Parts: sequence; C-alpha cells; structure tokens
Amino acid sequence: MTTSRKPVSPGKMLTEEFMAPLSLTQTALARAMGVERRLVNEICVGKRAITADTALMLARVFGNTPDFWLNTQRRTDLWEALHDSRRRARIARAKPLVRVA
Repeated sequence: MTTSRKPVSPGKMLTEEFMAPLSLTQTALARAMGVERRLVNEICVGKRAITADTALMLARVFGNTPDFWLNTQRRTDLWEALHDSRRRARIARAKPLVRVA
C-alpha cells in the first residue's frame, strides 16, 4: 500500500518539470495564474498545498488536467500521513465497522 520512497512534492514537480524548462519565474507564473506571487512561492517551497482552485488554474496555464495536480498533492499527503508516527497512531485508532446481517 505504501512505499518508503517519498513522492515528488507538488512544488518540486511545478518548479522542476514545468517552470524550469520554460524559464518561468514565480512572478511570471503568478501573473499567468492571476494570483499573488506569495501563493506560487509557498507552493514551490512546500508551505502551501494544491487546492482545487489552484489545480484548475495550473491546468489552465500549463494545458494539463486539474486531476494531475490534485493527484500529485494526494500522493504527498498520503505518504506524509503514513510516515508520521503521531498521525499513524491516530489513524490506527480507527476501527472498522462491524456489519450485522
């Protein structure tokens, strides 16, 4: 179900696979998205997650799908939840429901 290798973060994916090949600065991307540069910077450095709105904007700017961006975020979120001992302990307290026939 899980791998020990951390997935590529949305910010790293954005900077290395999309911005760098286009020589696109954070300022230029923010302008293209119609948002403040701070939002782009926080995504790039891993301080902000990709939301549905952000995924829709990135998909429009880069010509891919919002699902691409949301799946990148989802993989990172799941990996972090499964590799943090405190979060894992909290998750382990959940018990399956018993179905009565």
